[in-house]
Amino acid sequence: MTDRRIDAHSQPFRPAARRSVFSARKFALMASVVAGLGAGAFGLSQTPASADLFSTPAHAQVGNKVNQAQQPVGFADIVEKVKPSVISVKVNIAEKVAKNDDRSERGEDSPFPPGSPMERFFRRFGGELPPGLRGHRGGGMMTGQGSGFFITADGYAVTNNHVVDGADKVEVTMDDGKSYKAKVIGTDQRTDLALIKVEGRTDFPFAKLSEGKPRIGDWVLAVGNPFGLGGTVTAGIVSASGRDIGSGPYDDFIQIDAPVNKGNSGGPAFDTNGEVMGVNTAIYSPSGGSVGIAFSIPASTVKQVVQQLKDKGSVSRGWIGVQIQPVTPEIADSLGLKKPEGALVAEPQRDGPAAKAGIESGDVITAVNGTPVKDARELARTIGGFAPGNTVKLTVIHKGSDKELSLTLGQLPNQIEAKVNSGDDDGGRNSGRGTEVPRLGLTVAPAGSVAGAGKDGVVVTDVDPKSAAAERGFKEGDVILEVAGKNVASPGDVREAVNTAKADNKSSVLIRVRSGGSSRFVAVPISAKG
Repeated sequence: MTDRRIDAHSQPFRPAARRSVFSARKFALMASVVAGLGAGAFGLSQTPASADLFSTPAHAQVGNKVNQAQQPVGFADIVEKVKPSVISVKVNIAEKVAKNDDRSERGEDSPFPPGSPMERFFRRFGGELPPGLRGHRGGGMMTGQGSGFFITADGYAVTNNHVVDGADKVEVTMDDGKSYKAKVIGTDQRTDLALIKVEGRTDFPFAKLSEGKPRIGDWVLAVGNPFGLGGTVTAGIVSASGRDIGSGPYDDFIQIDAPVNKGNSGGPAFDTNGEVMGVNTAIYSPSGGSVGIAFSIPASTVKQVVQQLKDKGSVSRGWIGVQIQPVTPEIADSLGLKKPEGALVAEPQRDGPAAKAGIESGDVITAVNGTPVKDARELARTIGGFAPGNTVKLTVIHKGSDKELSLTLGQLPNQIEAKVNSGDDDGGRNSGRGTEVPRLGLTVAPAGSVAGAGKDGVVVTDVDPKSAAAERGFKEGDVILEVAGKNVASPGDVREAVNTAKADNKSSVLIRVRSGGSSRFVAVPISAKG
């Protein structure tokens, strides 16, 4: 029986239930596009393992030199070369069945472990697993299935973290039907990747991770080995890149429209050179079939993560200790920035590397080591790509002026807990009427006058439901710490800051607000009323 936790393509990550059928017209069009693909450029080999985990197979050296006039029509030659490297990954998981079944009864079905990056994506779209995928009550053993692929001739293979998470036993089955025991070398929950190892041979067929970045419109072949029944292949194109599906700060998925079948989690997405452009990890499917939306982890991410897993069994990421958020057009206007780019520091963590270097709330990080930072996600990925202990130079806009700061990266904690107020804290609700700030549609009171609100800032005691502030998520109990870059301690401070921004012809005012234990900046349009 398949474990719901294993298959990333369970509802809403459901497999495509139908095969692609090409009409004569579509086939002719495909043939005309595919013409020019090298039969030898397959990135697959059965040569002995190299000391380099990502060594280039001999086949990959000749592909770009093949005469285009000799190219095959269709993908058969490519598939013939790459399929042997793709494996089925079967796992046995004990002692978690009862816990998972309890979660089912509470309506918390998810194919991912609690707290894993993909769980939030599952929650985002909702959905329920079929009863056949649920564990039996009373403990025992569950089995699950996914796919993977060899990346070295001596048996290192890549799959998804959620495929092998918590596994007691792992077994892989090759395309020729031969099965081998495998062990988990390391996993990375944040990227949903895992490295496993099969012993006993040095001539496994393996695939090469692509060095290039796929372009939108490139052909892609999704290959898997579901349930050990033999490989499946589907074709499509790259629909988009850099996709953020809300699963974590390192989201950088390739979106493809090749139907990804049930059991293909952890399988490779090949380009037309026969190299792995990504690892298939999830699909979005509210209907139960393929709707042309599947997500793959880019080869560049896979290469970086897997090398660390091989070397030390875990992944260490650089950390600067800041809570960041995107720079929206409204925020850029409020700060006087020319473009809505960079990462806005909502709050530096006390005693973190950034705070020690002098970075403050309201600063905008625009570059790392001279390389521009487009947005907050790019900053997270860039910093996470450095090893702890490295020194980096950050370009920061501080109170309207550029400055450069050097800092030594810390190590990203496994779990960062938000600080919340404790004790008899009513969050500022039922605390009195406060003083109205008409231009914002808010009523506020000094934080010191509200039990549990702390001493800094002003507490929101009422929100006009028709105001721009309400549209931007302000609610009773929020604590406003800054308005237009100035600390506020009273309703009068808020009024003065707003009026000053209005006099300076600002269309919106930037507010730093603490809500639920974390801080963020919000640009609120200034109403003419008041």
